[in-house]
Amino acid sequence: MNRRLSPATRRRKAQGNDRHADRDDPLKVGGQGRAPRPKLRRSEIVPDTGTTPRTPHARQPPPGLYPKWARRRDICGGTIGAGKQIRRLACGFESRPPHQQREDDDMKVLIACEFTGIVREAFRRRGHDAMSCDLLPTEISGPHYQGDVRDLPLSRWDLLIAHPPCTFLASSGARWFAQRLSQQKCALEFVAMLLDAPIRRIAVENPVGVISTRIRKPDQIIQPWMFGHGETKATCLWLKNLRLLVPTNVVDEREHRIHRMEPSLNRGRDRSRTYHGIAEAMASQWG
Repeated sequence: MNRRLSPATRRRKAQGNDRHADRDDPLKVGGQGRAPRPKLRRSEIVPDTGTTPRTPHARQPPPGLYPKWARRRDICGGTIGAGKQIRRLACGFESRPPHQQREDDDMKVLIACEFTGIVREAFRRRGHDAMSCDLLPTEISGPHYQGDVRDLPLSRWDLLIAHPPCTFLASSGARWFAQRLSQQKCALEFVAMLLDAPIRRIAVENPVGVISTRIRKPDQIIQPWMFGHGETKATCLWLKNLRLLVPTNVVDEREHRIHRMEPSLNRGRDRSRTYHGIAEAMASQWG
């Protein structure tokens, strides 16, 4: 059965045939043709990083976030993947090969929210200009500012290691979270301020708590038994331009001393003390 086509349909079909015949010329057929897609060089498709992507659609990090020495499988969906490679470089490596990742010989180090002076003295023994800061007076004689860390010109420091109070943040006090929402909000704002401080290298230390869900996941979780102390106390580290701490002395005997500590007036202060082994690891590996 022959179907009669209207004049408009015949014109559309004729234009369609002409468009396919002259599709390389966009000026023909009333401008309905399609111009050929320009061929881009590889340097215009993905950043020039000295590596070859696995597929044209491989997810590539922005230029400058990873160095040319990074292996191909690390940035193109291999064992590590693009997103995790960015996090490694953002919090652990900066943009230099591993054999060149050495910090300055003499840094200005600020230990925020520390009254014990343990971490401060570990850095000072290695020749760094370290100062602690806390609302309480220091227990060990040395450079110490008794007051709010927000009163200091933070941009003058090369490294910030902060131990913000965990009273309203740690999971051990989750049963009282509903009654402390305003205090918890202020504590989270204080932690966010420390992480966003105008300092090149930052480490924020806190127990397992709401920072992981309200701000971001920690970059590392360490235990005292990794650094020569036979005790357990999971401690989270949020890092910026710092390498992950490497255990220095793994101890087999592990005791829950902090968890079983008897109630007392100084219980909160005793639980917040930094272990000497962890302080020495920070000074030796970050200093």
